[in-house]
Amino acid sequence: MLRFARRLLSNMPESTVYGGPKPQTEGRRVTLNQLRLKHRRGEAITVVTAYDYPSAVHIDLAGIDVCLVGDSASMVVHGHDTTLPISLDEMLVHCRAVARGASRPLLVGDLPFGSYESSSSQAVNTAVRVLKEGGMDAIKLEGGAPSRISAAKAIVEAGIAVMGHVGLTPQAISVLGGFRPQGKTVCSAVKVVETALALQEVGCFSVVLECVPGPVAAATTSALQIPTIGIGAGPYCSGQVLVYHDLLGMLQHPHHAKVTPKFCKQYGRVGDMINKSLSDFKQEVENRIFPGPSHTPYKIGEDDVDGFLKELEKLGLKEAAAAAASAVENLEKIGRSSMETPAR
Repeated sequence: MLRFARRLLSNMPESTVYGGPKPQTEGRRVTLNQLRLKHRRGEAITVVTAYDYPSAVHIDLAGIDVCLVGDSASMVVHGHDTTLPISLDEMLVHCRAVARGASRPLLVGDLPFGSYESSSSQAVNTAVRVLKEGGMDAIKLEGGAPSRISAAKAIVEAGIAVMGHVGLTPQAISVLGGFRPQGKTVCSAVKVVETALALQEVGCFSVVLECVPGPVAAATTSALQIPTIGIGAGPYCSGQVLVYHDLLGMLQHPHHAKVTPKFCKQYGRVGDMINKSLSDFKQEVENRIFPGPSHTPYKIGEDDVDGFLKELEKLGLKEAAAAAASAVENLEKIGRSSMETPAR
């Protein structure tokens, strides 16, 4: 009986319910130690935000250091105007999809708005779910309010790696009055540095600096002993992060053009290619060009065709039999024509 039970266990899919983070082993998953080593050597750290399996596979193949599953999915994937509406359960779906696609980069999952502000216990419980159910290696949380610093401290003490986030913190747009750059006054600039130092003090392994002036980012990076990851913060950071869809130029809709960040560089115009491909598909279908013989791969033998037609006629489906016979004749005619056409 015991031998039978062991055989059943050995055939169980790995972690059908609980994925959890993959082991941080050298040569496979990028580790915190590797990021620290890059930082000490002055090597730039690359981070890309992604939300699904295909984008995670691309990030993995490109050799990106860190894949961030951001709550910006609320805007980029779900079409909301802010990051606030996305729920923890929705974030976990994105996390699991990314974890299946990316085996190399360190995986960091955002804690969405409303999932960690109430208490340190709530923060720890949410972070645990992001690792256990989402398959992430670490979490990211926004802001430098005392309650959020306490939340970061509690999560670190629970044994979970934390990335901080200062400057423009999209979850706080109600207080900030919109998506506004930070650090543009003496008071605001000092607050960015002090908040980053506070996050380092409670054990964060890195801090994102979003939408702050270059000199403020330079001062923060110099003051910290942990890496800074810039987004709209200029070149004076330990690394840089951009959103997958933004850097590829995937979304070319006029509305999206209005909300595309000024700091984003488009390394491609993939959206134009997508639009053209969809338009070409529409035209070929409407003009009966697609699918042609090369995209109608499944054949039925002559004897089976005859038998099929006879059975259709027995069922009283004479028009269906005629349609099938006509399809066979047309496909054969098109096939012969394509074979006879000389190569150019």
